[in-house]
Amino acid sequence: MILSSMLKFRIVTPEKIVYENEIFQVSIPTTSGEITVLKNHIPLVSVLASGELKIKDKDGEHHIAVSSGFIEVRGNNEVIILADSAERAEEIDLEKTEEARKRAEEQMKNIKNVQDVDFAKLQALIDREVNKMRVAKKYRK
Repeated sequence: MILSSMLKFRIVTPEKIVYENEIFQVSIPTTSGEITVLKNHIPLVSVLASGELKIKDKDGEHHIAVSSGFIEVRGNNEVIILADSAERAEEIDLEKTEEARKRAEEQMKNIKNVQDVDFAKLQALIDREVNKMRVAKKYRK
């Protein structure tokens, strides 16, 4: 009997399933640093950080810009990521991303109180858009 060397992997946002497949490995940005999950990884729950997710499957390597969320590595070789946002590098619209970043920076200039909740939301939005641009530019041909 041949055992599979694959992981069941799924990344989900509130809007959709971004990627679901059997994979060899995934490198994930967490708040404690980047981790790489291979077959037979110990069960784990962690906090997803904004950054680049790298997936290796039978078709090659895939890159996804992600922002905050949660990661669960289950004992049955299953990895589930619940992300606030996730976008494949090839699907990122650089022009729209740049416009969103600029709008958020303009709105931020109008906030008088740095303790304001809107300030934190706008900063998170800017960070997310900058991350998407970085990932998209890195893998454009």
